[in-house]
Order: sequence, then C-alpha cells, then structure tokens
Amino acid sequence: MAEDCIFCKIANGEIPSNKVYEDDKMVAFKDLAPAAPVHVLLVPKAHAKDITEASPEIVAHMMGKVKEIAASLGVAENGFRLVINTGDDGGQTVKHLHIHLLGGKALGWPPC
Repeated sequence: MAEDCIFCKIANGEIPSNKVYEDDKMVAFKDLAPAAPVHVLLVPKAHAKDITEASPEIVAHMMGKVKEIAASLGVAENGFRLVINTGDDGGQTVKHLHIHLLGGKALGWPPC
C-alpha cells in the first residue's frame, strides 16, 4: 500500500466508497464524478502506479471480472466502455492503476 494513495485507502476500507464488487485482489466502486449513467472504477488492492507497473496476473484477474461486474450493473447486454488512463498525458489523475467501466447510454467517439 502506498501511504498517501487514496485508492489504496479505498481498496483497504480506510475510506468509504459505494462498492459494487470486491474480492481478495480488487474492488470496484462507483465513481464520485460519473461521466456516464454507469461509471465504476476497478482498482487492485495491491498498489501499482499504472498499467505499465502492474503484474500481468492482476490485470488478467481484473479483466476477467469485467463481464460479471458489467452484468451486475445492467450494462453487459447493450455494451459498455473500458478506459485505462496512463500517465499525465493519458489523463491519469490518481497514480494507482484503475479501469473505468462506463455504460448506461450510447457513448460517442472519440471521447475527447
């Protein structure tokens, strides 16, 4: 755990969140500033700054849970988007790997 990392604190239960999924390796919770009707963040419990520093095993585990989480949120059938921002130029604002799962409406492209 990174001592000053807000996502580490959320993942470890030190800061409350609106969780939609949790297991021993990750947590998924509703984004506080949603960009879509459904917007949750999938966060590993072990700190990794971004996708380039995360273990392939945790990335595979998180991606393997997407279908289940999307289904539980009611967006699996009509579709959803996954976004992984990496680094400052990629728009990453919290330096802890997180995957945005967005859905609940037709999403335009490009996103910016």
